[in-house]
Amino acid sequence: MAASISVSPNPSFTTYSHKPSISLLSPSQSLKFPTISPNPIKFLSIDSAQAPHRASGTISRATAAPSLSSTDSSTTFHGLCYVVGDNIDTDQIIPAEYLTLVPSNPSEYEKLGSYALCGLPANYSTRFVEPNETKSKYSIVIGGANFGCGSSREHAPVALGAAGTAAVVAESYARIFFRNSVATGEVYPLESEARICEECRTGDVITIELSESRLINHTTGKEYKLKPIGDAGPVIEAGGIFAYARKTGMIPSQSA
Repeated sequence: MAASISVSPNPSFTTYSHKPSISLLSPSQSLKFPTISPNPIKFLSIDSAQAPHRASGTISRATAAPSLSSTDSSTTFHGLCYVVGDNIDTDQIIPAEYLTLVPSNPSEYEKLGSYALCGLPANYSTRFVEPNETKSKYSIVIGGANFGCGSSREHAPVALGAAGTAAVVAESYARIFFRNSVATGEVYPLESEARICEECRTGDVITIELSESRLINHTTGKEYKLKPIGDAGPVIEAGGIFAYARKTGMIPSQSA
């Protein structure tokens, strides 16, 4: 069985055409999946509807954090920030020894949050999550370049979301972390136009206004422009790719 991949003239879509050895599909029967700015998103097979924090009609961690207010027209995050540098990899976000924890198990999901960013080097004297706690007091993480590099583990954004993180603001992302954040609906991966990690300090009071693509540091009085989240926003707001697909009718709802 041979498979071929072709790129549509429309830059917003990649067309996948699967041709079996017997003629089951006509040439016009190809599947088109939307890509999401700023990086092409190849969604991973996590059914976010099975995650414990979305059970019983609740919404995703990214849209349900205590520091978040949301309306039909705008989404705003407000809280303390935790600042890290460049090349924060997934081993630092959630070390491999904790990957045996299953996010669909409520108690293990909570425990996963308690280990978020525990792999940071010793020079990070302030803990993201205090010992014997499962939630962080920092609802916004601010990073430098290439945040989330390393392995493709989906546990990385899940651990941050389980700890209570609503958004990460970084200069740039490893593509796999960006699309895992969108696919799971755990955190908003926002990109800054300036190197904010050098101008903010852990514990600063931050507000993020998604509709304005703006970050306000109330501690310093400075404002920063963010890059628009684009088409990824509705997917994250829905609770991840599966929840978004059900919401928009692309796949049947669980109640159907």
